[in-house]
Amino acid sequence: MTTGKNTKSYETPNHPYQGERIAREGDLLGRYGLKNKEELWRAQSELRSFRREARRLLGNAQGDIDEAGVEGADFLNRLRRLGILSESDDISEILSLDVTDLLERRLQTVAYRKGLGNTPKQARQFITHGHVTIEGARVTVPSKKVEVDEEPTVSFEENSPLADELHPERAEAQE
Repeated sequence: MTTGKNTKSYETPNHPYQGERIAREGDLLGRYGLKNKEELWRAQSELRSFRREARRLLGNAQGDIDEAGVEGADFLNRLRRLGILSESDDISEILSLDVTDLLERRLQTVAYRKGLGNTPKQARQFITHGHVTIEGARVTVPSKKVEVDEEPTVSFEENSPLADELHPERAEAQE
């Protein structure tokens, strides 16, 4: 038996059946058009790692928010670039983030909010089929985090049939 590196990038819930949690997860899956709960659990694990890093920085600075912000400047800048934090937020704001803050920055959600799809699931389909570009480059990963400065460049690929305003799938959104 060989023991390899653990490559799983998310944690599953500790308890298999909790009706309230399952209902909450089902609501998020529908609202953001996620394929399965694994995608949600990945976002939750990423949020946990952000919070863990913020707590570590605050602990090293012994609770001094300004000192922790200076030490974690790169970390804060990355979260600001992704649009998870605003420019005025400090490191303590990371502890109050919700999983929806991360889900809102996914390409799938950004494309849906920009009107590229009638539903989040349709936006996901357009992305996986190669109809969506960021800064002119085709992206087929719906879970890609879209940076704030990239957001205006999210559009249909110019050679895609969906780039035509009169395409039947686009016409539904116009009505």
